[in-house]
Amino acid sequence: MGIGGEAAAKHRRGVDLANRGSYSDARRVLAAAYEAAETAGDVNLMARVVGTVAYVLARLGDVDEGERLCIEMLSREGLDDVTVAQLHGQLGALALERGLPDQAVEWLTKGADGLRDEPVRRANVLMNRSLVEMDRGRLDAAQADLEEAEGIYRAAGLAEETNQAVHNLGYLAMRRGDVLTALKTMQSVRDPLDEGSDVWAAINELDRAEVLRDAGLVTEAETLLEKAAVVLGRKRAPRERAGAEYQLARSLLNHDPDRAVIAARVAARRFRALGSDGWALRAEAIKLRAQLAVGRIDRSGRPVRQGHRLPSEATVDAVVSALRRHRLVAEAEALRLADVRARVRLHRRPVPAAVRIPPRMPLEVTTLAHETRAVVAAVEGREGDCRRHAARGLDALIRAQSAFGSLDLQTSSAMRAGGLLTEGLSSALRSGRPDVIFDWSERARLMSQHVVPLRPPRDEDLAADLAELRTIRAAAGDDDWLADPRAHVLERRIRDRQWASTTAGGATGRIGMSEALDSLGAGEALIAYVFDGNRLIALTLFEGSASIAELEWSDVRGLLTGLRADLDVAARVTSGPMSTLVRDSLRARVERLSTLLVGPALPRIDSARRIVVLAPGVLSGIPWSMLPALSGRALTVPGSASAWAGSRPRGVFRFASAGFVIGPRVPRASEEVAAARGSWPSAPTLRDGDATVSAVTELASQVDVLHAAGHGRHAVDNPMFSGLELVDGTLFGYDIDLIDRVPDTVVLSACEVGRSSVRWGEEAVGMARVWLHAGTRAVVAAPVVVADDEACELLGAMHERLAAGTGPSEALAAASERTGIMAPFQVYGAGF
Repeated sequence: MGIGGEAAAKHRRGVDLANRGSYSDARRVLAAAYEAAETAGDVNLMARVVGTVAYVLARLGDVDEGERLCIEMLSREGLDDVTVAQLHGQLGALALERGLPDQAVEWLTKGADGLRDEPVRRANVLMNRSLVEMDRGRLDAAQADLEEAEGIYRAAGLAEETNQAVHNLGYLAMRRGDVLTALKTMQSVRDPLDEGSDVWAAINELDRAEVLRDAGLVTEAETLLEKAAVVLGRKRAPRERAGAEYQLARSLLNHDPDRAVIAARVAARRFRALGSDGWALRAEAIKLRAQLAVGRIDRSGRPVRQGHRLPSEATVDAVVSALRRHRLVAEAEALRLADVRARVRLHRRPVPAAVRIPPRMPLEVTTLAHETRAVVAAVEGREGDCRRHAARGLDALIRAQSAFGSLDLQTSSAMRAGGLLTEGLSSALRSGRPDVIFDWSERARLMSQHVVPLRPPRDEDLAADLAELRTIRAAAGDDDWLADPRAHVLERRIRDRQWASTTAGGATGRIGMSEALDSLGAGEALIAYVFDGNRLIALTLFEGSASIAELEWSDVRGLLTGLRADLDVAARVTSGPMSTLVRDSLRARVERLSTLLVGPALPRIDSARRIVVLAPGVLSGIPWSMLPALSGRALTVPGSASAWAGSRPRGVFRFASAGFVIGPRVPRASEEVAAARGSWPSAPTLRDGDATVSAVTELASQVDVLHAAGHGRHAVDNPMFSGLELVDGTLFGYDIDLIDRVPDTVVLSACEVGRSSVRWGEEAVGMARVWLHAGTRAVVAAPVVVADDEACELLGAMHERLAAGTGPSEALAAASERTGIMAPFQVYGAGF
């Protein structure tokens, strides 16, 4: 091999190392390649080496030096047109690093046009140009570049480059708002890219985190971003590390602005050190938006106080102007709107001009504009306009989520609706009109329940992954089972498959107050608790009329603190001197809650025997069946009045069959099931070694009533991994989606499986919700631990009425009256 061949080989080696993220090694090899090319007198090869060196320098944080080398090389004599075009493309990539989109596109277009006869090199330039076009919001142009690049790479047999183009097409789908396509596309090429280098694996995690964040799963997204930042820092990839920190700040902005300020400040400082002024400006904008987060609510729907002063108007104006100069229009508009919203909320004064935005803005900006208009209208006393603007923003979000059939994605997408719902609900409460309050109550409840899922076909690979994950959980225990690397891989794969396969099959229609009144039969009432972050009211519908009662939220909030602990202790301490103290404490707390929550409405509904209770997320842990004011009445707790009216049976319940499941290590489960089976003589029962996940899911598809007695566990961070313990592991929420036909009614005699995780205000997710989402009409469950003795007697007695055709709510109420047991079991969904 001659000197020229040696130089070319070293250059190829340097390119390979750079693509794998081994930037320090690449720099060393490229220095040797340049020296060999110079010795050989090959000025074009020298220029190509310089172009690669410039890329490496940019990744290591020295964009200025990379740019200087490229410009210096362009002045050399003897460069051919292809080499000049490559250097133009490299200067475009460096402008991209600086966050200068217009300059980047100009250089990259010159490079692409000059490489029409060098398809692979042209594809490399197109990949970079597609990233700029995404930043500019020109998504169709970005897609055209990526599709051309993918086609070139495939034709050349370049597998790794093809996979990178496919990955970027997935990222583009995310930018279009198509989360499902984004995840599916990225996942299709993830494994080979991850195997290529640790840096690519971290970048994959970074892009995936952006998708999860936009889907509302911010906890998981932020964990991935924090880990990616650490890996990229360790691998000496400062540009990518700064990008991870910027995305972390963007995610925190939605729910933890104090931390977002810190993360954005770090990202801005790192971008400036890299010479990426445009990206530093973006990070600065996120920091200012976090400082402008006035009147925000946390994920449980409670307002959070402002912990700092607002930045000055001059500071905000300066950054908005700088963003516009960099053609970062969406970022400029988002910051401007956040500033208007904050100052109007804080000072309660209107703005002098109408709130307008340019056309074709991203969803984040359009919804922020609707929210800002709603805030301004409220301050100016235009309540109808306030609700109209908030409703338009919610409608835009609903259209965006209309393809989400997965429960995870539906519930998490409510994250973006928090500000709009707060404005709409507050305005509705100020109106004092029952019909308006009911309308906004239903809007809030349906935000994450709007889509009716189309059940996926049987997926054997998904079932196999769930079986493997069960084995890992059984071996590791509850506390740290997802810390296992293999468990993490399986968890991600299970979720992605379920998201991709569960699509939208329709929408739940939202009913109005008059339709809700018509849906109530004789002796039936509805109590809708409505919370806007500050006020809690009870809207009662009964006998053709509606009434409103203002409740003492501060007193209710104080009683909710410690309620679950009291319920749990009461279930575990059932004898001895402490049991009396515990039960007395719980009784006093429950009686006081009953007085505060039901007392104001009771005079209007005292004759009602069946009551629909609609509770916001802040009240999701209340055991309604234990409140004295509701004692002896049949209760049902649906997700919304619209869902209840649409799924309640007309006429009597007709249960033709039942099946029973006994999980391991439940002392009185056999006795409980024996008592229940007395009403169902031929009902099959799975116990001991027969109570496997596959057997239980098969039984569930064959019966009208499924009764499971076993230990349950609630996974706070991921309720879909909550479940019921069986002999071969946990029946997860994801397993339920694999059941061909779910029972009409499910009885969960298991600790905690009725418990919910409140994510974003109205939304509460637990195993009961998982069954309802799958199509079950009613679920009998408890939100807290229940003593085995109480579960045994109460649920055993309930089946006599179920078998006779009585609905679950009345059957449970009758069993409570007959046994004298006041346990936290309640009926979710349509129990009557």
